[in-house]
Formats: sequence, C-alpha cells, structure tokens
Amino acid sequence: MTQFGKYLVILFGLFLIGVGILMLWRPAKARAYLKQAGSTNLINYAEITIRMIPAAGLVLSAELSQFPEIFKLLGWFMIATSIVLYFVPRRIHHAYALWCADMLTPGYIRLLAPASFLFGGAVLYAIL
Repeated sequence: MTQFGKYLVILFGLFLIGVGILMLWRPAKARAYLKQAGSTNLINYAEITIRMIPAAGLVLSAELSQFPEIFKLLGWFMIATSIVLYFVPRRIHHAYALWCADMLTPGYIRLLAPASFLFGGAVLYAIL
C-alpha cells in the first residue's frame, strides 16, 4: 500500500505542476474551472471525493517520504476538510468559488502560478 500511495503522490505533484502551467498560460481557463466548483451535485461531490485520493496517498506514503510528519499532517488535513465539505451546502461551496474567481483576475492567477509549481515540485522532491 505504501508503494501505491507513493504513485498517487507522484501523480498529485505532477497534477499541481500541470495546474501551474494552466494558471500561467491560460489563466482565464483556470478561472473558468474555479467558477465551476460546487456548481452541480455531480461536480461538487466528485471534486471532494477525488481530492481525498491524493490525501490518502500522502498518508499511505508518509514513511517513504523525506518529511513523514508533514505528509501525514497534510494528508489528514485534506481528508478532514473534505469530510467537512461533504456537509457544507453545495450552494455555499459554489458561492465561495464564485467569490474567489471574482477576486482572482487572470493577472493574479498568473502571479500565483509559481506557487503551484513550487508546491508540486516540493511534493515530488519529498517522495522521489
């Protein structure tokens, strides 16, 4: 299971880098995706459930990482917040996503892209 968790974490790191690329090159598209968060029951519950997959990977692979305590803490935090989100009304989740998307202009999204690159790179560094 720890090896499986490691592969999930590698995919998570690559996903974060991919999101950074999207944010840098297509910030309007990234913003449009953010606006869809919680917009339908399917999207809402799928995104929450899918978010738990890399979270479980962090917990499962923690002992293989260079920072086991941080992996466990981040993984359990993501799992706990996902569980909480299951009980937040979808309309509130969607309203929050729309509020964030309104604040994050394409220029700001481009400025935030390096954070996604750095976090994805740090995840990969810690597990490889």
